Amino acid sequence: MTTETTKEIPEAAAVPPPGAAPAKKVSQGHRRLLTRRDRITLGLMAGLPTILHIALVWVTALASVALAFTTWDGIGFDSIKWVGLENFKELFSNNPQFWPAVQHNVIWFVVLIVIPTPLGLFLAVQLDKRIRFSRVYQTAFFLPVVMSMAVIGFVWQLIYNPDTGLINSVIGANEPGKYIDWIGDPDLNLWAILVAASWRHTGYMMILYLAGLKGVDPSLREASALDGAGEWQTFKNVIFPTLRPTNTVVLVVTIIEALRAFDLVFVFNKGAEGTELLSILVTNNIIGESSRIGYGSAIAVVLLLISLVVIIPYLVATFRKERRA
Repeated sequence: MTTETTKEIPEAAAVPPPGAAPAKKVSQGHRRLLTRRDRITLGLMAGLPTILHIALVWVTALASVALAFTTWDGIGFDSIKWVGLENFKELFSNNPQFWPAVQHNVIWFVVLIVIPTPLGLFLAVQLDKRIRFSRVYQTAFFLPVVMSMAVIGFVWQLIYNPDTGLINSVIGANEPGKYIDWIGDPDLNLWAILVAASWRHTGYMMILYLAGLKGVDPSLREASALDGAGEWQTFKNVIFPTLRPTNTVVLVVTIIEALRAFDLVFVFNKGAEGTELLSILVTNNIIGESSRIGYGSAIAVVLLLISLVVIIPYLVATFRKERRA
C-alpha cells in the first residue's frame, strides 16, 4: 500500500468556500476627498472675510500712511500733492490743539488706570466669593459695557443737564444763579466725561479680573489659610501675584481704550471747549469743513505709532510665552 505525502498549501486556507461573499478590503489611510462644491463653499467662507479685512483694515491703514505725506481736499485724485514731512512739522509746531489733545489722552489713561481699574478688581474679588445673587450683580455691573458708547453719552447728558439733571437736582444747583454747567464749563467737562467713561470701564475690568480669579488654584488659598494668613495677606501675597497675565491684559486694554476714546466726547460736545482728543482732531480734519485729509491722516499716523508702541511689546511677549509652552 503506497502512501502519498500531501503538502498543505498555505494559500488554500485563504480561499473562501464556494458561495461565500468575498471579504471586504480594509483601506489604509483612507480619507474623504472634498467635492468641488465643498471647495467653493470653503473658499467663499474663508475668502470673503479675508478680502473684506484686507480692504477695510490694511488697505485703508496703508492709504492713510501714504496720504499723511500729501495734501488733498478729497475732490479728485489729481488734486493729491506730495509735501513730504510738512504735515508733521505743522502738527508739532503750529497746531494749538495737538498738545492739549495729547495731554487729554494721557489724562484719560491715568484716570482709567487709577479709578475704575482698582474698583473693577475690588468688585471681582467680592463676586469671586460666590455671594448670593452674584449673577445678578455681574449682569448689572457689566451692562454698561455691552451698551453703545453713544447711548451712554445720551444717558449721562440727561444726568448732567444743568436744569433737570440728576446731579444738579440732588445738590440744589438747578436754580437760576446756581447752575453748574458740567458740559459747557471747560474746567469741568473733561472730568465729567471721564466719570461716564469710568462707569463703563469698571464693568470691563471686573469681568477681566473675575476671569483671572477663576483661574487661581484653590490649593493656594488653602495653603495660605493653613499658614494663618488673613484675607488681605492672602490676596496681596498669593492671589495678586498670580494675576500678572491678567494685569498685563488690563494695562494694554486700558491704554487702547484711552487712545481710541471718541464716542463719549463727540456725543457730549464734539471735542470742543477743553475736551480735545487725538481721535477728535483726526475726524475734524478729515470730514470737517476744511477737508484736510492729508493733515488728518498725519494725526492718525501719530496715533497709530503710539498704539504700536504699546501693542508690539505685548504681542512679542505673548508669542514668546506660547513658544515656551
